[in-house]
Amino acid sequence: MEIRRMHDKSLGENTVASGTTPPQSLGLRTRLKYVAERVRGFDGASLLTRARAVAATTHKPVVSVLCDMLYSAAFRHTAFQDYVDFDFALLTRAERATFMTHSFSNHIADKFDHPDYRVLFHNKIEFNRTFGEFLGREWLDIRRASAQDLREFAQRHGRIIGKVPVSDSGHGVSRYEADEIDDWDAFLAELLRTGQTLVEENIQQHPDLAVICPGTANTTRVTAFFDGSQSHILSMAQKFGRGQASDQQTFGGFYTMLDDNGASRGPGYDSHDGVFATHPESGVSIPDFRLPMMPELREFIDRVSRVVPQVQYVGWDIVIGPSGPVLVEGNWGAGVYENKPSVTGIRTGSLPRFRSVIGF
Repeated sequence: MEIRRMHDKSLGENTVASGTTPPQSLGLRTRLKYVAERVRGFDGASLLTRARAVAATTHKPVVSVLCDMLYSAAFRHTAFQDYVDFDFALLTRAERATFMTHSFSNHIADKFDHPDYRVLFHNKIEFNRTFGEFLGREWLDIRRASAQDLREFAQRHGRIIGKVPVSDSGHGVSRYEADEIDDWDAFLAELLRTGQTLVEENIQQHPDLAVICPGTANTTRVTAFFDGSQSHILSMAQKFGRGQASDQQTFGGFYTMLDDNGASRGPGYDSHDGVFATHPESGVSIPDFRLPMMPELREFIDRVSRVVPQVQYVGWDIVIGPSGPVLVEGNWGAGVYENKPSVTGIRTGSLPRFRSVIGF
């Protein structure tokens, strides 16, 4: 049996890398590799569907939008979904040049996240072992547990979360209530069958988050870069759930970008044309949201960034708990959360911050 608690010793508090000046180029080989992967995965039908959707909302010819999307992908580091999500059809070339894109993010991750250490982020069980002292919750690897172990764990916490260790976008995440389970042998067998070998205590969140969506742990995506001596917060996005086991968009969730002080930059939105001035269930205003405990969050990010300094560029998922931040997971391929001009009225993105910190 393996039950880990919130104060497990993390790896390498003394493994901080020495400060270095980041290279000025993300590397031609990295870019060519990414382009080759995009070409192999090209889906013309999907591209056409996106182009038609953009054309319908912007009243532009489909051919014009299609050509612009292809040009932007080939020469401006803009994935097709980035073009849609960040309203590039509405922006000037200069405005587009201020936006972070998935292409840039992948280049940065390939260059600054050492391949030998990515597994510590990619596998949620390995992540929990590595970052145990920052989790703020107990967890159980059921591959090493009996049905009785699982029963005691679940009944101690009441509500538990089952996770597939290697997954993304909220896939393989489920919520269970201990008082609804009668046959613990069958429950353990079902978790093993579905691959949910990681079980965690449900996260308690700060009242300022719970008032918006109490049924879901609403995470803050903090994208940060560790330069060898200090961490730099590059962007912050507040995700909101809809009462489900996860706040990801696959569960109906959405997000809003936050400024440096933790204040929302406008209504929330998703990748399916959803716009949320208020939370659909609670009715709480999204533009008026302000993330609590920002000083504690900054200090927390600096601490977690030092645990595996070989992985410098990370998208950290944090929940602000009643007494401070707790760590949900870290994404070495940080992904991109950006401003949506048609929703916020702000026609610039976060790329200048990334460039100034990382130096590319």
